[in-house]
Amino acid sequence: MPTVAPDRGERPGGDNTRTESAGLCAQRRPQCGAGVILGLLPKSATEDAARILAARGLRALADGFVSILLPVYLLDLGLSATAVGGIATATLLGSALLTLAIGMKGGGFSRSALLLAAALLMVATGVGFGLVISFWPLALIAFVGTINPSTGDVSVFLPLEQSILAESVAPAERTALFARYSLVGSLLGALGTLLAVAPEWLQLAFGWTPRQALQAMFFVYAAIGLLAALIYRGIKPPKVAAPVRQGPLGPSRRTVYKLAFLFSIDAFGGGFFVQSLLALWLFARFDMAVATAAQVFFAMNALAAVSFLAAVPVARRFGLINTMVFTHLPSNLCLVAVPFADDVGLAVALLCLRSLLSQMDVPTRTSYVMAVVTPSERAAAASVTAVPRSLASAVSPTIAGWLLSLSTFGWPLLIGGTLKAGYDLALLWQFRHVRPPEEEKRP
Repeated sequence: MPTVAPDRGERPGGDNTRTESAGLCAQRRPQCGAGVILGLLPKSATEDAARILAARGLRALADGFVSILLPVYLLDLGLSATAVGGIATATLLGSALLTLAIGMKGGGFSRSALLLAAALLMVATGVGFGLVISFWPLALIAFVGTINPSTGDVSVFLPLEQSILAESVAPAERTALFARYSLVGSLLGALGTLLAVAPEWLQLAFGWTPRQALQAMFFVYAAIGLLAALIYRGIKPPKVAAPVRQGPLGPSRRTVYKLAFLFSIDAFGGGFFVQSLLALWLFARFDMAVATAAQVFFAMNALAAVSFLAAVPVARRFGLINTMVFTHLPSNLCLVAVPFADDVGLAVALLCLRSLLSQMDVPTRTSYVMAVVTPSERAAAASVTAVPRSLASAVSPTIAGWLLSLSTFGWPLLIGGTLKAGYDLALLWQFRHVRPPEEEKRP
């Protein structure tokens, strides 16, 4: 069967990668022994992997409450549903362009330095949203900043963290590490959604107005960015004799471009129901309270965490592509059914069932991309596959906001689920025979 075959000297999962991983573990593993004791990290993971997961968890915590409070805050400012979608579009579009710039032109900078700069940008973003109340300045801050209206990570942090993680573990445990990366993000994101009720506590405790309480949460977002910056400062360059130099795409260019195109279809569909807009739909369709919505999103993110844990054994048994497709497709069928649910209980049940299935493709997708390119292409590949996702997902929130202003039926969920199901079938058709190195010996 046809497989991707990078240059023998740099083949992912080959001798060079294995030797590099072994060297990293031998030199740096003792510093992250606590992670092994807790069972969080694979045995071969390095200290850098532990730092990346810690920072990812903090950012997910912040994204969890911001994604719910963002539409509440914007509506409090007097903006329309269409304007809320426009802000979501601005932040996704800006993240995409910055991610592309980092992936294609950032090779001359230390990835730890770029992560530190991104964390400081997160601080500035939180402060900006906490102080500004006009649409166009907010749209500008959203465009250049790090506000994330979705449950997944679509920011400039993504390709930098992924490329570091791919070099921080042995090839055989790469998918397991990415599953833990996604798991930490999902669990802390779930906890973050519960913090969406914090503005009510602040109003009761300090007598603040709803707007003041909401603005305070953006300052909390900035403080979390500062904590993430302190963690990123500790990431060191790999101490190996011949470190992999990150460069542009080379022999894997065609494969990466095809994946990027398919991923963009999936992301375009997902942009119709980013968490901020899904919350807006629940508010409009079922008159759901913010506290209730926070509990619903906590349940959805917690169930998504289960799918991350299941992804590793399922992928080991059935392969990365099969895991991506045959778990993602049923989840999208659940999503298509949600708009037809007249009862809030049934709608929430379908959303929770979707969450239980939908996220197994996240660590497997990342692991697959990192496996089918050479080590030197990983940062560029992560960026090139992430950017079209962000660009595509940036278009649909404005359309979804406009649709929600016309009707509460749930057209964004129906359209998004249908597009994502089409992506699943196209991915299976195009890549069912393209296996990562660790799967090549399978019958």
